[in-house]
Amino acid sequence: MAMGKRPAARQGSPLWVATADLPTSAGHPFYERLNRVLEEAGFDAFVEGQCGVFYAARMGRPSLRPGRYFRMLLIGYFEGLSSERGIAWRVADSLSLRSFLGLDVTEAAPDHSTLSRTRRLIDVETHEAVFTWVLERLAEAELLAGKTVGIDATTLEANAAMRSIERRDTGESYEAFIRRLAEASGVETPTRAELARFDRSRKNKKTSNKEWQSPQDPDAKVAKMKDGRTRLAHKVEHGVDMDTGAIVSVTVQDASAGDTATLPETLIMAAEQVEAVQPAGAEVEEVVADKGYHSDETLVGLGAVGVRSHVSEPERGRRCWQDKKTGETPPEKRAAQQALYANRRRVRGRRGRRLQRRRGELVERTFAHLYETGGMRRVWVRGHDNVRKRVLVQAAACNIGLLLRRQSGVGTPRSLQGRAVSVIFGLLTRWVGRCEHLLRVLGLRGLRICIAAA
Repeated sequence: MAMGKRPAARQGSPLWVATADLPTSAGHPFYERLNRVLEEAGFDAFVEGQCGVFYAARMGRPSLRPGRYFRMLLIGYFEGLSSERGIAWRVADSLSLRSFLGLDVTEAAPDHSTLSRTRRLIDVETHEAVFTWVLERLAEAELLAGKTVGIDATTLEANAAMRSIERRDTGESYEAFIRRLAEASGVETPTRAELARFDRSRKNKKTSNKEWQSPQDPDAKVAKMKDGRTRLAHKVEHGVDMDTGAIVSVTVQDASAGDTATLPETLIMAAEQVEAVQPAGAEVEEVVADKGYHSDETLVGLGAVGVRSHVSEPERGRRCWQDKKTGETPPEKRAAQQALYANRRRVRGRRGRRLQRRRGELVERTFAHLYETGGMRRVWVRGHDNVRKRVLVQAAACNIGLLLRRQSGVGTPRSLQGRAVSVIFGLLTRWVGRCEHLLRVLGLRGLRICIAAA
């Protein structure tokens, strides 16, 4: 075979190219299997029926088909791409992903502006309908029980910088605020370095959400991230089926809101999703959560709606339930006492300890899938509605991966590659083991033959 060399002068591209001469791809086995699952369940017809109200009946510019739009967001999860611009670049660069989207050789891949414009066009309720549609497929495959739900929350870094915040009362920026304080303390015409030094040394340095806001994303709140940094962030809360690991609810909240305040919305959404996809009579019966969700109001409220709580109890010391003046227990404290003791008895039991271990395994795993390997620890959209649209499709993609893992043992493209390598190494290991066994058997036989000959 002769070595190919770069031509001295680049030849001009031909005017006409036959479609048979264009490069083709054998396709990616994971995305081909995913496409078969979506097509067999009628995914495109479903999303087109849901999105029909957002498009003109006859006239208008050619749009991005709803099936392609949601498939591109699924690609963002499976490929670990955080931004819509990155998704568009990846699709334009991959022949297998073009085949997954159903793009002809003469069609250009959708750009990021078309993708973001379609996201803004389709409302949150439609994204919720797609999330529910995926849960229905899980219910059909017996991958959704819905009786015991684990709830936990995490923070996502917002698409807004701390240096851009402004005061709610005066509207001045953070730099102008620090400059005014420095000038009031006697520093005339301070430089940026002097302002930074003054800001580090001043006392009572707090950035409260009651005083500051982001003009670019008012929904983003100042919060401490998991790594200890202070950033503008959104809070995302998951409800996970403790029997199968399926995500049954996803809500986006203010990052400054406490866990006890955000639990009701996530639990209500989980109950609605279970009732929508499960047979009549199915409902959420138990809730498992960590100590951040423990409060008297939470436990009493869960007991009032007939949901058993398995909420870890923080160390608060001995509680006094009697009134100091009368020495009697008020009715509201008696109800809180009964709910707290019942929750403590369940948590300390064998099943309660097992559920807490499962919660740490299953719920935390969804955070790793969606925001670490899924690439959405930092969001590139603004506003709770836009963040929730992206997160809902991310959760739907995670549930689809659970369905594919049940059917074929592979839930992501990377695990498919890893499985191929593991299979090869497994075959090699078995082959080496058989060879060693054969040599050992032959060696013993040779020793017996030598003894008999002697």
